[in-house]
Parts: sequence; C-alpha cells; structure tokens
Amino acid sequence: MPKRNIFVVLVMIAVAAVSWLLRDRVGLGSRFAEVMGRIEGSYLEPVDREQLFAAAMEGVFSRLDEHSAFVAGERRDRLESLLDGEFGGVGLELAASGPDREIIVESPVLGGPAWHAGIAAGDVIRAIDGGSTRRMPLDEATRLLRGRPGTPVTLSIARGSKAADGSPVRDVVVDDGAAGVVTDSVTDIVVTREIVQVESVLGDRRRPDGTWDWEVEGEPGVAYVRIAAFGERTAAELGRVLADIEKRAQVAAGGGDGGVRGLVLDLRGNTGGLLSSAVEVCDLFLDEGVIVSTRGRADRDAAGDAADADVAADATPRDVRRATRGSVLATAPMAVLVDGLTASAAEVVAACLQDHGRARVVGSRSFGKGTVQTVTPLSDGSGLVKLTTAEYLRPSRENIHRRGDDDAAATWGVSPDRGCAITPTGRQLEAVAAWRRGRDVVPPKNAPAAAASAEPASHATLPPQVDPVLAAAIDALGLRH
Repeated sequence: MPKRNIFVVLVMIAVAAVSWLLRDRVGLGSRFAEVMGRIEGSYLEPVDREQLFAAAMEGVFSRLDEHSAFVAGERRDRLESLLDGEFGGVGLELAASGPDREIIVESPVLGGPAWHAGIAAGDVIRAIDGGSTRRMPLDEATRLLRGRPGTPVTLSIARGSKAADGSPVRDVVVDDGAAGVVTDSVTDIVVTREIVQVESVLGDRRRPDGTWDWEVEGEPGVAYVRIAAFGERTAAELGRVLADIEKRAQVAAGGGDGGVRGLVLDLRGNTGGLLSSAVEVCDLFLDEGVIVSTRGRADRDAAGDAADADVAADATPRDVRRATRGSVLATAPMAVLVDGLTASAAEVVAACLQDHGRARVVGSRSFGKGTVQTVTPLSDGSGLVKLTTAEYLRPSRENIHRRGDDDAAATWGVSPDRGCAITPTGRQLEAVAAWRRGRDVVPPKNAPAAAASAEPASHATLPPQVDPVLAAAIDALGLRH
C-alpha cells in the first residue's frame, strides 16, 4: 500500500476515535460522571467511591443474565482459583457441624501443607491464629486459611473421634518440622501456606497411600472416573489417568489386548468450567467430527434476518471445534452419568459423546446452561468483567441452553438415552453423598502401617449397591460381573 494511503487510513482512525470520545462526553459516560460527582460533593454523609462503583456495577449487570457479572475482591480470587485449579492456602476440605457449627476437617488435600503437618479427617479446628471458630461461617474460615504462599497460619486442632463418614479416625503423629504445643487436648499446629493444586479428576476410592483406585470395586475391568470441574489442567490430568487405566488393564490381562471392559465417566454435580478444557476432554475420546459450536450475537442476528429459518441455521457462521486424530480406550464401551447439577462445560462433554454415539448418557436431565462467558480484566486490574458472549450448540446443532420461558417439553440440556433415565430419591442421594465422602478421604500421612493397610469400613458396601445411577450405567452397558 502507498505511504500516502497509509497516512490517510491512520488519519481516519484518529478522527473516528476522537469522534467517539467526543460523543461519549455528552453521552452516558458524562451523565454517569455527573451523577457520581453530585453524590460525592453534596450527599449528607461521606461516601466511598469504590462502594458506589460496585453498587453501580451490580445495577448494570442485574439487567443482563445471571451469569454475567463484575467480579472483584474475594469473588475474583475464588473465580481465578476455580479456573486455575490452584490457590494459596493449607489444603483442607472443611465442613460445619453441630449447634456451634464447629469447623471440621473432611479431608486434607493429598500432598498439601496441612497433610504434611499431620492434620487428618475428623480433626476439629477450634481457632485460627488465635481467633475462635465457634459459629464461624465456612466462607470466613476458608478466607482465613488462604493467603500468600510462604506465610504461616496457626491452627488449634482438637482430635476428632470420628471421620466425616462416621468411621474412627486413626491416631496421627505430627511431623517433626511442624511446631506443636499440646494444651488441654488442643494442639496448636503452625502450617506454612503453599500453592495448593486441587484434583479435578477423581476415582472410585483412595488407596492406602492416598492415590486413586480407578476400577469400580467389585467390577473387574470397569474403570470409573469423576471430573469435578473443568479447569486448565483437567484434560492433561485425564489423559494421564486414562493411560494409567489402560496400562494396568493390560498388565491384569497378562499383556494381551483388552482388559478394560468399560468406562464410566461421572459428571454429576459438575457445574462446568472452561470450554477449552471440555473440548480437550472430548478430543481424547474421538477421532473426528464436531465437538461443539459456539454462536455469538452477530451470528444470531444474521440468522434472524434470513427468511428461511432452516437455511439460516445452516448458513450461520459459527466457531466450530473439531476432534483431532487419535482416541483412547476406543474399544471400551462408555457411559456418562449426569444429573440436574451437570451444567455448562460438563453438558458440552455429555452432549458431544452422546451425539457421536461414543457413550450412553445415564441419570437425569442436565441443568441446561449453554452459554459462554468471556472473562476480561479491567485496564487498571481492579476487577474482572464476566460477560455472556455466545451460546453452545451440540454436534447435532440442537440447543443446550434453557431460557426462562422454556418448559420440560422444550429442547435444552442433555437427556439420558432411552431406558437410561433414573432419578434417585432424596434419601438415596444423601446416602450416596455420605458414602462417597468416606471413600474420598485422604489417609493421614503418618498413620500406622497396620491401620493404613486396613480396608475402611465405608468399603464394605460395593458401589452399585449404594449408587443406583452407577448400577444403572453398568447394567446399560452389559458390564455386570
């Protein structure tokens, strides 16, 4: 392009930018600044500019959908931790119990600082840095335990008599490197915060060393994998897990082909995460084909302007994600478990594997959250704008998202395959959740060898006997041993 033309283009861009700024000076931006100025200058009481701005953002985003928001402060930290799958803290899963809402350790994170310090399931946290936790909200306890890596926090621990599932808690020896002072049956333990990586891929039960057993207990050759959320490392974690499952199955089969009779992928309770992670997970199981399409406002407007809706749907431009060559456990039949809490990225995975015939979907209809949120930081770093910018379409081009006026007859979410629908009762769900928590508990680091090798009481009942949805999945694939 001639230099003269380049100069003309640059001048046009500059003029357009100045024109936009001048327009905004007499537009909504000017009005907003005028209102803020009057409040700050004339309101009876002093006002906090940040609080006013936060209130204004709440009002703006309340006019949008429930998934769009301005995210700042602790909410921003929680969102970033969820997407990154890591945070600065001590690595504890907590619960509140009893009339005083005592803070109880459900499980330490394997390899985390609390686990290394000897804190175990069933321990009661009586104080954090000297402040009593009596009737303290869980969110507040979590906030106090998290912090910058390398900083210490003192936990006053009373040894619990029972774990989260009701089984006895083993005696624990605190590491020599941890500071401990026993006073009136309460031990003060100083734990140094670290970057804690949260597992997003879970198995059927913990082994004595805390690692996962990926086989359904009592069902030889049936692999069981749970994905808790779709974060940045989920696909890589799952890839390693599937390779381990395949290797162990080949060893069990004496080195021959096969060994994996089937795979159950559990997405119940998975509320989503990163779309890119869901795409990568689907790609592990497929050789080719569309995984998911996304359609933004411009695409919907173009389709709406077309006279023939069917032609418009075919012609509408979309961001299409496709599978690449290579798949794992290609010959093993597969089932995906879903429920009413399975949403967003988890629905993308279930819909994709169902549409391609790679897996049967078992359980109850999913939530129906099929929109994409784009998260961008403000230029000054003070917060994040989380904005709904697109919607998902499954490979069949059917809609996933449930709108406010959609009823049960409308097309949304992911429904179980024919003959695979099962909705447990509330009592069954409570029993499964309590039983599962017991199997997920990380054993204490310094538990006596005899105690560590003993089978926990929660393992006495086999999974299909407790979990009706899992039992239905094994039945549906003809995998009952």
